Amino acid sequence: MSDTEAGDGRRSSLHGFWSSKLAFILAVTGSAVGLGNIWKFPYVAGENGGGAFVLIYLLCVFGIGLPIMMSETMLGRRGRRNPVASMMLLGEEEGGGRWWGVVGLSGVAAGFLILSFYSVIAGWVLAYVMQSMAGSFVAADAATVKSLFNALAGNWQATAGWHTIFMVITVVVVARGVERGLEQAVTLMVPALIGILLILLGFSAATGEFEMGVRFMFEPDWSKVSGETVLAALGQAFFTLSIGMGCVMAYGAYLPQETSIPATATAVVCADTSVAVLSGLVIFPIVFANGIDPMAGPGLIFEALPLSFGNMPGGVFFGTLFFLLVGFAALTSAISLMEPAVAWWVESFATTRARASIIIGLIIWALGFLSVFSFSLLADFRFLNGTFMDNFDFLTSNVMLPLGGLLITVFCGWVMSENSVNDELNIGQSALYRTWRFLTRFVAPVAVVLVFLHAVGWLDWLMARPIGS
Repeated sequence: MSDTEAGDGRRSSLHGFWSSKLAFILAVTGSAVGLGNIWKFPYVAGENGGGAFVLIYLLCVFGIGLPIMMSETMLGRRGRRNPVASMMLLGEEEGGGRWWGVVGLSGVAAGFLILSFYSVIAGWVLAYVMQSMAGSFVAADAATVKSLFNALAGNWQATAGWHTIFMVITVVVVARGVERGLEQAVTLMVPALIGILLILLGFSAATGEFEMGVRFMFEPDWSKVSGETVLAALGQAFFTLSIGMGCVMAYGAYLPQETSIPATATAVVCADTSVAVLSGLVIFPIVFANGIDPMAGPGLIFEALPLSFGNMPGGVFFGTLFFLLVGFAALTSAISLMEPAVAWWVESFATTRARASIIIGLIIWALGFLSVFSFSLLADFRFLNGTFMDNFDFLTSNVMLPLGGLLITVFCGWVMSENSVNDELNIGQSALYRTWRFLTRFVAPVAVVLVFLHAVGWLDWLMARPIGS
């Protein structure tokens, strides 16, 4: 489809359009499904009591995450530009002023920073694919597996090499454009990702403590629920959907006008949530079968699972398949993290996608060395929240993304006119519209503020203060 065929009558995308609704769903699902689902969700669930956390997480996803995703998609399609230009344009149109472009700029910058350290973690995943194929984990004990990871993370040359390989792959895909690059990549990788996940689910059911894993995932233990649990579920729901970093807005700019935003956003949220839950059902039975603590934290996939795969029949094949799954998930997310910055560069400097992709990729790659060195040459250099990687993670996840998500909901719920909203959502004054508007105007902003205050430590400080002080 050409750049102008699917225009909305007011403006058209400068970058092309998704060829179908399915392409958009796969693209945004690929964006949302990443290390947050396969790596982070299982261990966060483990740390917060399992079933009760999962139920609260699901409520947060559909009650808060879905309305924000609809809002961000709507802004992208209505603006038909990169997130910065779209928010500036819509701010002027809706009478809010051009300063709303800061929201888009914050999202682009957040994605830029996230990819700089995300690529380093994804590089480890690529290394683990090769190590698993080579049988490095076969019959290994816990000390051996831990030393393998420490040797990889502490070897800056090896980490830099894998970081470079991952960034090159990402740049090549993004440089090819919407249909030939982004769409072709996600059309191949997202179904492959889901297929691998289902194969691993069967493996886990046959060889792990599947019943124990199911009970852990779905039997709520309300005695373990606290304010911390609710906030952890809310934060995980918010961040796993790639909301607030410009990705969804950038992809929404390529969405044809006739495609239903509520239907596609719902499909994406359902797919993303299913992957997160299935990942838990793959991981926890294997963890329990091998006597591993389900609350092992971030080391769950880099230390605990390699130990498990290395000591079970067929572990080489299924371990390789698992890390290939994580690699696919990381790549689909990396593509979406890079796209907003590339779109902004193309439109701002009137250059080709290929050139913009190379320039942006090189800057992100170079910035990533601060995270590479965070485990080796600069491991002892700590400030504020720890290493450079720790600080990039904290700044983006706990400050930039919540604020971006908050301002998106405020704009859609309070600044954007009902006529403009209905032009995009096309659901009239239905119960669905009223529900979306209520959640967007009142529930989502309050929830995001709570996550933000908790993340920066202000909520704990406020709750600790005596009443009336």
